[in-house]
Amino acid sequence: MDHDDLAAHVPAGQAPSMAEVIQRLHAAGVHTGLGAFQPPGTRPPLVGLAVPEDFALPDGYVRHHQATDDGQRIEAILMFAPDRQFVDAQGRVITVPPDRVVPPEWAPPGLPMRRIVVPPPLDSSRPTP
Repeated sequence: MDHDDLAAHVPAGQAPSMAEVIQRLHAAGVHTGLGAFQPPGTRPPLVGLAVPEDFALPDGYVRHHQATDDGQRIEAILMFAPDRQFVDAQGRVITVPPDRVVPPEWAPPGLPMRRIVVPPPLDSSRPTP
């Protein structure tokens, strides 16, 4: 059986959770396909200022799109662009937060000040939208 085949890591008749499948793949050294992902719940969504799709972002800012572990879309948040250095009015370098999420006091003018809300997990008895 092919080592990269999921069936090599999940015996017939078992129904492990996705976290268990990914952990088994990682333990076996598989880091492609499903093994390229971290188990659900290990990287919670970032929470920050919501960025409406029609809001024109100034240079240096980006929209960060995310989804919950169960596939629900989360509103985009405002982040600092990764390839930029920021300076204040006096030309001094500003250190951005390690997660690059823009705090309200550094938001561009005109952006509505509203934090996103991460939706609760879907009821597992209901189909995913």
